[in-house]
Amino acid sequence: MEAIRLFKLLDRDQRNTFVACFLGWALDALDFFLLTFVLVPISQDFGRSIPEITFAITLTLMARPLGAFIFGLLGDKFGRRIPLMMDIIFYSVMELLTAFAPNFTVFLILRALFGIGMGGEWGLGASLAMETLPTEARGLFSGILQQGYMFGYLFAAAVYGIVYPLFGWRALFVVGALPALLVIYIRARVPESPVWIRQRSTVNFWASLGDILKRHWLLFLYVVLLMTAFNAMSHGTQDMYQTFLGEQRGLSVKEKSIIGIIYAIGAICGGILVGHLSQRFGRRRLIIVTVIGSIILIPAWVFSPGLSMLVAGGFLMQFTVQGVWGIVPVHLNELSPSKVRGTFPGFAYQLGNLFAANTAVVQARLAEHFRDAAGHPNYAKGLALFTLVTALSLIIIAAIGPEKRGKEF
Repeated sequence: MEAIRLFKLLDRDQRNTFVACFLGWALDALDFFLLTFVLVPISQDFGRSIPEITFAITLTLMARPLGAFIFGLLGDKFGRRIPLMMDIIFYSVMELLTAFAPNFTVFLILRALFGIGMGGEWGLGASLAMETLPTEARGLFSGILQQGYMFGYLFAAAVYGIVYPLFGWRALFVVGALPALLVIYIRARVPESPVWIRQRSTVNFWASLGDILKRHWLLFLYVVLLMTAFNAMSHGTQDMYQTFLGEQRGLSVKEKSIIGIIYAIGAICGGILVGHLSQRFGRRRLIIVTVIGSIILIPAWVFSPGLSMLVAGGFLMQFTVQGVWGIVPVHLNELSPSKVRGTFPGFAYQLGNLFAANTAVVQARLAEHFRDAAGHPNYAKGLALFTLVTALSLIIIAAIGPEKRGKEF
């Protein structure tokens, strides 16, 4: 009933803005996750090992801070709306060009360029949404907004299951160019951030930027550290999981697609619920409690002997991991200095991505190090160890940090 009441608080402009920001992030995630489903066939086409192909994921993550910085500055200087449209067109074009990469080098370059576009979208979309929504509704809609990421994973799992068996991996990236159409909706229906409009006439952005950085550098470093742990845990439970299901558990394309859809649904439910509860019980408290749940679920997630328990473990793991991510948009925007809210949350988030960018490569190396009784890479042990370490790190970092729940914009 509380969620229904909060939905009714939104006027037409707030609804349109939130839908646009949600879809921008969801379609951005769709484009990113398509690659994680086809690491093996791409490695075969280009004659490379799986760890080498996972470097494409690393490059995308490493490029995201650059995109967050460039498009974030544009968002703080010129408004959130126009830079957001530019960003969506850019990452859609890079996704389309990936489908026609003639060799591995060009493929890596295009994935790096895509990372610039992916990095710009989250900060602009999150700031535009949080600045437009009523204060008391931020927790719920933060959870929904962030789960655009897992809706993207859900879309990617469905596209993979439908398109790949018929047309191969390159066709997936053609489908991934469709987000460009979202720009039409934003252009027609979405107004500029009211917070940015009010600040525009009173703030000399470039003159105040240096002063803001001097006063808030310690907070910025803390948020980067926090987001490094967040990103390592998120990518550590997702990017190599499909490879684990196929290579170690021997599941088919159809089975992997169905399992991907199931645990994406778990992630969506978790993100919305935990984000909403954080409005009442606090951001840091919910982060700590939810991450403890993730640690408890590790055995069911990768070591379950039966398929049904494995599926349940995947569902619950993503319920907790992406549940805690439901807090991120509102938590980072509340911590951010108001004059750089277009840049601060997104740039800190994507720097965290940069420092966690090697997640898939580390897990692939861990799997090769452990190996099972038959001499095959043991992805289960690699994923379990990495997730345990990152979860414990996130608990400690969240516990020592600040919180500004309910801050007025």
